[in-house]
Amino acid sequence: MKIIVPMAGRGSRLRPHTLTVPKPLIPVAGKPIVHRLVEDIAKVLDQPIDEIAFILGDPAFFGDDIVESLKGLAKSLNAKASIYRQDQPLGTGHAIISAKESLSGPAVVAYADTLIKADFKLDKDADAVIWTKKVANPEAFGVVNLNEKNEIIELVEKPIEFVSDQAVIGIYYFKDIAVLKEKLEEVLNENLMHGGEYQINDGIKKMMAEDRIFKTGTVDEWMDCGNKNVTVETNGRMLNFLHQDGEKLISDSVKITNSEITEPCYIGENVELVNAKIGPNVSVGDGTKITDAEVKNSLIQTFAEVRNAKLDNAMIGNFAKFDGNFTQISIGDYSTLE
Repeated sequence: MKIIVPMAGRGSRLRPHTLTVPKPLIPVAGKPIVHRLVEDIAKVLDQPIDEIAFILGDPAFFGDDIVESLKGLAKSLNAKASIYRQDQPLGTGHAIISAKESLSGPAVVAYADTLIKADFKLDKDADAVIWTKKVANPEAFGVVNLNEKNEIIELVEKPIEFVSDQAVIGIYYFKDIAVLKEKLEEVLNENLMHGGEYQINDGIKKMMAEDRIFKTGTVDEWMDCGNKNVTVETNGRMLNFLHQDGEKLISDSVKITNSEITEPCYIGENVELVNAKIGPNVSVGDGTKITDAEVKNSLIQTFAEVRNAKLDNAMIGNFAKFDGNFTQISIGDYSTLE
């Protein structure tokens, strides 16, 4: 089994955090999004992973440190890491074709801006599985249309009239991904574009036109990491899941002075808390210092300094400094103080 992970986009909706760190590397509950996603998919598949193909963008942004991190992720799952580059941001279908040397045999394609919790078995009779989540407002999503056998016969983007309440979440299984490769090559050769991009859906539609059997795999939880608000919400939900599972989330090296922690929280290595109230639903990265502050429902990354603050629904980046009593400020592009 292979896992194909397109992650070339910079993630403009999560700025300013993604100006310096690719969105899939933003930590949620103390671990990068892409690491959590790949590990959770491996658990669901419950079979050996032979190869993980990561599709990255500009080497100036996705540098050697990121490549080494991804190789370490693959090694932890006893898998080979293959690194590909998408030279132009031309859509999901183009990203997958960028890894064409790895497109053979059974594979999962997963876009690295979402997290899941799921427990199901892959349907061995299906040529492909599209993972979905039941939603209350299907008109806001791409959804699947099912026949009487619960086979997917159509993908419908933001339907005006009700088609189904099963939204496509961006994770797919193919019994032989070489078939998708062939169809995506046709899409590129025909220059079949939408909004200036080549989309995976057009390859899937070509497969459906040949009566390939598509089934759904329904996830229990689908957690988006598309912008600041939903990423902070996802961080809190993930912390609750991990806390319920009994995972150790607070490092032994945390220095606590006249402070209290309300779980669930993730507190990284060598964090200092002085006169602080932390939690619930807070992640604090390694080396951060929080003084005279109350923080809840927030995500603070590594080596930050927070003082004199009362934060709720906040996201603070690596090496950032925030003083709630600020009178002189210097902030970069896309930054927000509310």
